[in-house]
Parts: sequence; structure tokens; C-alpha cells
Amino acid sequence: VQLQASGGGLVQAGGSLRLSCATSEGTFRKYAAAWFRQAPGKEREFVAAISWSGGSATYVDSVKGRFTISKDNAENTAYLQTNSLKPEDTAVYYCAARPGGWSSIRTGYDYWGQGTQVTVSS
Repeated sequence: VQLQASGGGLVQAGGSLRLSCATSEGTFRKYAAAWFRQAPGKEREFVAAISWSGGSATYVDSVKGRFTISKDNAENTAYLQTNSLKPEDTAVYYCAARPGGWSSIRTGYDYWGQGTQVTVSS
């Protein structure tokens, strides 16, 4: 499964961005999806994950109430709506997918997008 992440950019603190993770492969509808991020000099960290059906989701504590992950199986696309952005959210955001249930572990994912840069200015 080839994933294409997009939607990053430069935004002021308090702003919003909607990240997209798209594929042309219909099997994506049976895959859980997740977003991870990696800031300069830091390890890649889990942000959010959603079940294959979109019926359940989980988030890292630092983004709860500000970010929302969703999945449109008809469009073979997952999204991450990021609101109330903070400078500490600055990172390259990566989408990932795996068959079956979601995981918060980076090594649990088989497929990765190329990353999209999110920069939040203070």
C-alpha cells in the first residue's frame, strides 16, 4: 500500500491544519491508520490511530481535545484535523497503515507515507 501524506504547512500558534493520507488501493478500507510525528533531534512519536472501520480512535495525551483522526473508506483517505496548534507540535507528520486493529507502536505498522512538515510559529 502506497500512502501519500499532504496538508502540512506553516501556521501561527492557535491555527489549524488538516492533514491527509491518501492511497489508490481499495484494501485501505480494511486497514487501521495512524499518524506519527518526528521533531528535529527527537524520535518518531505516536500521535493518533483509528480502527479500520473508523469506529474507534486513540490519541496521545498531548493532542487530546485538539486533534481529530478520521477515515473515509469510500475515498481511501485518512485525515488528521489539527486545531489549536502549538509551537511544540512542529514536526514532520507521517501517516501509517496496517491490516487489522490499530497500534500505538511505530514498528507495528507495515506501510508509511513520506511525511508532511508542520511548522507552528509563536
